Amino acid sequence: MRKLAKGKRKGKIVGHVRKPMLSWKDNPWILQLLDPSLAADLNYSADHLATKAWGKGLCVACKGGKFLCGKTRCPLVVRLESYFRTVPLLRGTELDGASPPGVFVGRIGYPYVYAGPLVPPVHEDTSLYDLPEFWFGKSIDEIVGFRSLLVRGKHRVHVKKFEEAGKIMDRTRELALSVGPVDVELILKSKPSRRFVLDDEVQPFGPSAVVRDVRVSTSRWDHQIEKAYYDSDLKAAEAVTILHEKGVLVTKIQRAFSVGTFGLKDNRRLVPTRWSITAVDSIVSKDMIGKIKTFPEVNEYRVYESRYLDNRFEVLMIPGAWSYEAMEAWYPGTVWNPSGTHVVMFSDWEGFDGRTTYADIGGCYYAARLAVGELLVKERRQAVVIVLREAHPGYIMPVGVWQVRENVRNAVRQKPLKYNTLEEALTRVASQFQIPLERWIERSRLLRDALFQRRITDYLKG
Repeated sequence: MRKLAKGKRKGKIVGHVRKPMLSWKDNPWILQLLDPSLAADLNYSADHLATKAWGKGLCVACKGGKFLCGKTRCPLVVRLESYFRTVPLLRGTELDGASPPGVFVGRIGYPYVYAGPLVPPVHEDTSLYDLPEFWFGKSIDEIVGFRSLLVRGKHRVHVKKFEEAGKIMDRTRELALSVGPVDVELILKSKPSRRFVLDDEVQPFGPSAVVRDVRVSTSRWDHQIEKAYYDSDLKAAEAVTILHEKGVLVTKIQRAFSVGTFGLKDNRRLVPTRWSITAVDSIVSKDMIGKIKTFPEVNEYRVYESRYLDNRFEVLMIPGAWSYEAMEAWYPGTVWNPSGTHVVMFSDWEGFDGRTTYADIGGCYYAARLAVGELLVKERRQAVVIVLREAHPGYIMPVGVWQVRENVRNAVRQKPLKYNTLEEALTRVASQFQIPLERWIERSRLLRDALFQRRITDYLKG
């Protein structure tokens, strides 16, 4: 284990899931769902489908209807249903539609990456297609449905030389700064390839193709983001925190951050979308924590709760100096524990001094930290905060780290359950989870500290 700087905190991760590569040839039943003209270019891999660890035989035996993997629905069938609705709209190399607006910057091949706009082949109010802040409560079918319509235009560019990359990147940046849907016409080098892209960090999107040319109608930029864009003396982190304080949606900040909108003039660069999402969550929450540490402690034990997409969240706040822990439990048949026979648990934490390493849980850690930070700043309080999550088989595919942020935001918007003792609060948490409380305590650094570690004030009371 890597040695950490004195006084810093390191989380832990338990469990490992192999990700073997699959193709439709391993699961020929898929062809029964497809038009023969579409089957030729259908391909998917372990990184793109929630079937990644089920093995060759299970999908063939199940054929999407017996749920042998433990899920409540077949993620492939759900995805294919949206795929079928999209394909008839994507027959040529020209595409026009109303971008939400949306952009995507890839990470494969870094520092040379593919970047470009996300454009659906429809002309309507598509603003919801790229605003996760307004997705809470929507079904997974709805989310996959409108995200599958977003065609990703790809343009190869060096992350530090994007301002020299020509009109395509200029237009992509215009979209990223736009306040609402923008009419876009894409001229593509080939028909969009039909690939299923699912990721636990970013929202799903549809087919992709290399862009030959792009035309963008006149758009109105977000005033606050535009101001930060033209301030080339403002550091990127400062721009991000200022925009959040002014009420700009996190998604819009992340989008602008990814296309090199913020920072000192000579330091601006493209940031892959996957990284920009977590970077903004981390920057904003770290800034809030600096304020939170100066506030008085909460004076009761609190429990906040949220349920969405078969994810159960319990947020526990304990009187004490700021510290934070995120814990996840994945049941067999879920996205990241598809073939396991036991629940897999993950955890990461930080103390008052913060942490120096990236959380093993990934972007979910920072997304939840941002959500609880917003509440504590609003109330001008600090606390020991523990976010506990049970992911059940109804969470059939990853839809992006936004669902953690919005689940925790939904939890802390509710009136908290308040208790006089930690034992009472934990009894409530235990009643909402299927996993015994003892297992959570065993994996949790902060719960063990709260339950078993004596403090100086305890001795003074004696």
